[in-house]
Amino acid sequence: MKEIIAVIFGLGLMANAGLFVVQAVKILRTKSAKGVSTLTFGGFSLLQVTGILHGYFQKDMSLLAGMAASLLACGTVTVLSVIYRHK
Repeated sequence: MKEIIAVIFGLGLMANAGLFVVQAVKILRTKSAKGVSTLTFGGFSLLQVTGILHGYFQKDMSLLAGMAASLLACGTVTVLSVIYRHK
């Protein structure tokens, strides 16, 4: 049962990453970061780094992989919001 929950948790984190991708695509399509809080997405990114480190030290590969995917997607939104905020 523990392994099943770990897999479900990892899949949930991947779905979480997918939600950030939607925001990144919107920024790229509109070429605007209007309505996007860089501070919020930057904060999410820092939390995900903490999650990655926790997963590493706990040897929890589901957590580490899911948080890494989320960081990639959320970090992309953060960077895009900085780029398009100043254009």
